[in-house]
Amino acid sequence: MSDIDADDILAGLGAGGEEIADDWAAAFQEQQAANGKKTESPPAPDTHAHPGYTDGHAESRFKDINLDVILDVPVTISIEVGRKRLNIRNLLQLTQGSLIELDRLQGEPMDVLVNGTLVAHGEVVVVNDKFGVRLTDVLSPSERVRKLK
Repeated sequence: MSDIDADDILAGLGAGGEEIADDWAAAFQEQQAANGKKTESPPAPDTHAHPGYTDGHAESRFKDINLDVILDVPVTISIEVGRKRLNIRNLLQLTQGSLIELDRLQGEPMDVLVNGTLVAHGEVVVVNDKFGVRLTDVLSPSERVRKLK
């Protein structure tokens, strides 16, 4: 640390910087206090907050988490009808009226994805002239957490 003290910092700020000076003085005093406590032992690690820690009780650990912080975060829900791999040559040959055969059979449940992660299966329905999905199988919270890892 340099030999500059709080008075030097305050003098350099000049008039009109009293609020900033107070902030700098408080920060400087915190730094000096922290430098004086070198024998303090580090805090014990919080194993419940560590993302790699597993004790077999994932659901009970996640019940304690306060989800209010993330409830307003927007997510993207998409319904996957099926998939098909094409090479670029075949992709460029597609025209209006071309058919693409998907990997799913008729009547098979659709995948419901949240931000690209599978959370449920469902069947396509029509509601007020719009497509919708009736959920037929929803993954449990522990299965969803396991898929995130």
